Amino acid sequence: MRHPATSDPQPPRIAYFSMEVGLQADIPTYSGGLGILAGDTLRAAADMGLPMVGITLLHRQGYFHQDLDESGRQSESPESWSPEARLEAVPERAVVSIEGRTVQVGAWLYPIYGVDGHVVPVYLLDTRLSVNAPVDRELTDRLYGGDARYRLAQEIVLGMGGVGLLKQLGGSRIGVYHMNEGHSALLSLALLEERLNTEAPDSDISTSLEAVRRRCVFTTHTPVPAGHDQFSRGLVDRVLGREHGSRLEKIGAVDRGTLNMTALALTGSWYVNGVSSRHESVSQSMFPHYPINSITNGVHAVTWTSPPFKRLFDRFMDEWRRDSLYLRYAVSLPLDAVRDAHSEAKASLLSRVSEQTGVELDPAVFTIGFARRAAAYKRADLIFADMERLRSIARAHSFQILFAGKAHPRDEEGKALIRRIHSAAAELGAELPVLYLPRYDMDSALALCSGVDLWLNTPQRPKEASGTSGMKAALNGVPSFSVLDGWWVEGHVEGETGWSIMKREDPEPDSALEAENLYRKLESVILPTFYDSPRRYLEMRRSAIALNGSFFSAQRMMFQYLKNAYQPTLRNGRD
Repeated sequence: MRHPATSDPQPPRIAYFSMEVGLQADIPTYSGGLGILAGDTLRAAADMGLPMVGITLLHRQGYFHQDLDESGRQSESPESWSPEARLEAVPERAVVSIEGRTVQVGAWLYPIYGVDGHVVPVYLLDTRLSVNAPVDRELTDRLYGGDARYRLAQEIVLGMGGVGLLKQLGGSRIGVYHMNEGHSALLSLALLEERLNTEAPDSDISTSLEAVRRRCVFTTHTPVPAGHDQFSRGLVDRVLGREHGSRLEKIGAVDRGTLNMTALALTGSWYVNGVSSRHESVSQSMFPHYPINSITNGVHAVTWTSPPFKRLFDRFMDEWRRDSLYLRYAVSLPLDAVRDAHSEAKASLLSRVSEQTGVELDPAVFTIGFARRAAAYKRADLIFADMERLRSIARAHSFQILFAGKAHPRDEEGKALIRRIHSAAAELGAELPVLYLPRYDMDSALALCSGVDLWLNTPQRPKEASGTSGMKAALNGVPSFSVLDGWWVEGHVEGETGWSIMKREDPEPDSALEAENLYRKLESVILPTFYDSPRRYLEMRRSAIALNGSFFSAQRMMFQYLKNAYQPTLRNGRD
């Protein structure tokens, strides 16, 4: 494979496909957790020297630029950027067919450099080429924009165009195709048809499909059926083509007239995993006919550690950048050094808040952070269930809350959630400062995760597949206070890495009971520990780093993918 960013003669053997990838804050090719996870995956692969290549879309207009008015009403505008000024164009092109038209797919290169200089190239696919019809030039402009036709066309570009580009780059030696969510599942169709075209006309399609499956790995992130992309057979025939639609039906990816991209990814992969132990069981119940494994997500430690904690780790654990497991030695960090590093991170955050909002917050006051995609099931407003109770707690021990997160432009419930938080903030006033910070991105995420005193997470069980924001907080000595769902089921050690809302053995979710448990623990345990036992709180900061920060890393995650998914695939995929 042509590999312009490095002289390493060994071509990438693992191709990682993701609809979005968080490369850096000012390259808006991500919307949230899925893209950030993809970026952390590729960064860890570069650190580990893995022979990997990333495939994604360019998204010239990004996800969207968020503005909030005084009442919390969200408005969106394109977050345009210039790839010409940031990336290197590659001359190779792929070709796909969309609605019967030939569409050429170009690409831009973003090299990810590992700690030892190894490069993982990321190719961002682009259809804004003069040879394409005007309607096709727009296909790689918007992340999660447009209608079902637009989405299906994008997924053709990603899956089939990505395979075609790798072939043009000399990628015949790609041994593993990893689908990060179902958006890229059409790559399995491209591989199947490539194989069928080289075999006898009467070849058994099931035999060819099995050969494709041995080369493919699928990670599912969605714990609810509504989150999986589905397209009507009529739309598939019109956009992808009737012959392709018939082939998808033959291999079982079309059910009752609907193409389910998750079903296609499951059908086309030998190894399938959820992104936490809890998510494995949820996914297995959703797809009982497929064996589901689990590899819990992790975050890239160097990316998500704030500057003061980087300096602290460099001083006491100088191998942590190469091997994040060295962070377990944080258990012996001097407490005054942990205190000073956090104070610096908090001062940086509050300075940022002041610049954005004009509000000066007191650094001595306990600060809670909540920054997630604004979606109803994440229940960012659970803490406001009983306003009088909240006031009572704040009168005994002062605290302040910082929120951030975008609602999808078509998610009216998510937008209403942001407005409710603004309404609660107005009602509470100076008695309990509550701020919602607009334009959430990678930079503001790092500032929030490292600068608050407690990371709050209140999803409705079992809808949190994994979550990674609390992992980033832990790297910076910030304990979590969370519902026991996603990664927190594995990372929670009560009173050491943080606190749980409710218990493992509690029955089905009950928002009223969860809110009461939240208030009780905040009032009687968390705030008194922070104000009355500061040494104990510092010990918890240290434990969060040593226990959670060291384990929930992208490096550990990639070791598991390498052992459980990639190496067996490379062995099994040999014909």
